[in-house]
Amino acid sequence: MLPFDDDSDDHGGGFNVDDFDHSVVHNFDQCLKRSQSHAAADWWEVIYRKAFNGIAAMVDVRKDGWAQRGGIDRVVTLCSGRTITIDEKVREKDYGDILLERWSDRQRRKPGWVQKPLACEFIAYAVAPTRICYLLPTLTLQRAWREYGPDWINRYDPIIARNFGYETESIAVPVDVLFAALTGAMTVTWRP
Repeated sequence: MLPFDDDSDDHGGGFNVDDFDHSVVHNFDQCLKRSQSHAAADWWEVIYRKAFNGIAAMVDVRKDGWAQRGGIDRVVTLCSGRTITIDEKVREKDYGDILLERWSDRQRRKPGWVQKPLACEFIAYAVAPTRICYLLPTLTLQRAWREYGPDWINRYDPIIARNFGYETESIAVPVDVLFAALTGAMTVTWRP
């Protein structure tokens, strides 16, 4: 969890995962346009400089292509030459949870980002009004989903976003519950 420390009032970036009024049909192109307009928010640099030591460069790679389809919005290059790939998501309201996209197309059962293979190493999940960003390790998050997702699906109501021609389904998992699951997912046991 990283608090934003800049003085910017710009609270954008990534996909706005909380704009899901069930009575409204969302327009993907409009949502994407708003999301992309936030990509240049100066607080992303503040977040990454706090999180990663020795940043040499940061590049926005949101143009449609293999990186975007693999869940990569930004590539951070460290002075050592190592690259870190990040998918950026933003909540414009604080609900005390993290919205995990189960199905990107519910009727066709197209997996959402929490369960489909992604190329990114982290999901940067910023809650703009609180100025907190959760840097979620993708593989650990997806292991936690495989382990605890069935329970969360039964325990928490699905959040359905109606779009033109499809519906997206997400599960809102309380932050403390998700972080306990992430800790559990980092421990692997085996028997001889």
